[in-house]
Amino acid sequence: MKAVVFNKNNELKLVNDYEKPVPQKGEALVRVTLAGICNTDYEITKGYMGYDGILGHEAVGIVEEVNSDDKSLIGKRVVPEISYGCKDPECPYCAQKLYRHCPNRHTLGIWKKDGVFCEYFTMPTEVLFEVPENVVDSQAVFTEPLAAALEINEQLHIKPFQKIVVLGDGKLGLITALALNAQNFDVILVGKHQNKLDIAKRQGVKTSLLNDFKTEKIYDVVVEATGSVSGFETSLALTKPRGTLVLKSTVAATKEFNLAPIVIDEITVLGSRCGQFGPALRMLKSQKVDFSELISGVYPIDDAIEAFERNKEKDTLKILLKF
Repeated sequence: MKAVVFNKNNELKLVNDYEKPVPQKGEALVRVTLAGICNTDYEITKGYMGYDGILGHEAVGIVEEVNSDDKSLIGKRVVPEISYGCKDPECPYCAQKLYRHCPNRHTLGIWKKDGVFCEYFTMPTEVLFEVPENVVDSQAVFTEPLAAALEINEQLHIKPFQKIVVLGDGKLGLITALALNAQNFDVILVGKHQNKLDIAKRQGVKTSLLNDFKTEKIYDVVVEATGSVSGFETSLALTKPRGTLVLKSTVAATKEFNLAPIVIDEITVLGSRCGQFGPALRMLKSQKVDFSELISGVYPIDDAIEAFERNKEKDTLKILLKF
């Protein structure tokens, strides 16, 4: 089968004869129809996680085979959660279905598990979710990042009267702002690119260019989605005393920065990563969000390397691979 592989020689290649996977007990074989390139995939090609194998963790596909007595998923359109756990009955994380925190987890295209940039992949059936009929593939492929945005609600009780600012107008910031707005929260998206901000604005999100935005400590919840030191510093400057700073991106610090405001203002810092797929699929089914304008290009799998190059471009939001 065709697969996009990152190998131990730090080479990204399209392989035409990669061995088709065989579902183990409790697993399903899924034929990929559409997959999305994530910034994490790009970071892996720079050495992140020390991974080699098939890349990709955002996909939608059709179940063709199930290796268990329950065959009900066969023929269904599904999306995979990115991790599955050890299933040890003594594992507290697996017991809560927090597979992403299981110390012995496998993660699609990131850690110990071939990803989805291929014609077929396998995953345990308990982490496959059926896509609602009214959700097209080009929306369903956003389930994973939407789930990550909605994770904020699972971790933090946001009161209806609280003010929220999302800092950063990349994919992560846009999806987070759209998700919060769809739940009727008082949210404003702040970024540096008017064309990206306009995507959210057209769906009813309040927006502002960073240069025009007044830095005041008046926000109950600040979502940092820039991944930069300056973004982190600005986020601190916006979070009110006893407010919450939500980190949706990892900040690779290349300089010292002052963390004293966290103590002085008694700010709660909340790391937020992956989320549950159920709420994300329900939101997609409700059609309260539309990610069509985030799609910068759709490439056939044969042009996957070109697609990765396009993904590096500054103005690119989401690149999809079609199978």
